[in-house]
Amino acid sequence: MHMAIYGENKKARFDYEILEKFEAGLVLTGQEVKSVRGGHISLKGGFVVFHNGEAQVINVHIPKYRFAAALPSYNPERSRKLLLKKKEINYLRGKAQEEGLTILPLSVYDSASHVKMQIGIGRGKKKWDKRESIKRRDSVREVRKRMKGI
Repeated sequence: MHMAIYGENKKARFDYEILEKFEAGLVLTGQEVKSVRGGHISLKGGFVVFHNGEAQVINVHIPKYRFAAALPSYNPERSRKLLLKKKEINYLRGKAQEEGLTILPLSVYDSASHVKMQIGIGRGKKKWDKRESIKRRDSVREVRKRMKGI
């Protein structure tokens, strides 16, 4: 059984140093699932908040399914519940309250016919960290280019 990745948050990996990762189920409507499986999801700018003992992901954009009937009240940016164990929710809530730590969505993928979201605890990178990431990426690209020419 292979796992299909529907969306990744590349910006999060650039702006944040990811300290820990968790897998969470995602509560979606039927037409949202179809839209996600079609690869229509944007995690850019999304983050996880805690409300009434539940984890919710906000600012994640899932456009309405192309072939669905008109849905006048559909909000593509609505907050969606994450399915996590109580212990994980309490741990993540504690981490979210620590100075400089944020919980963000990293990717959305298929796992045994369920749509799952990988979330991570991130610490914001400083400007020099980002420059370091760019240098590393450019040097890897340069090496690949030279290897290709051989």
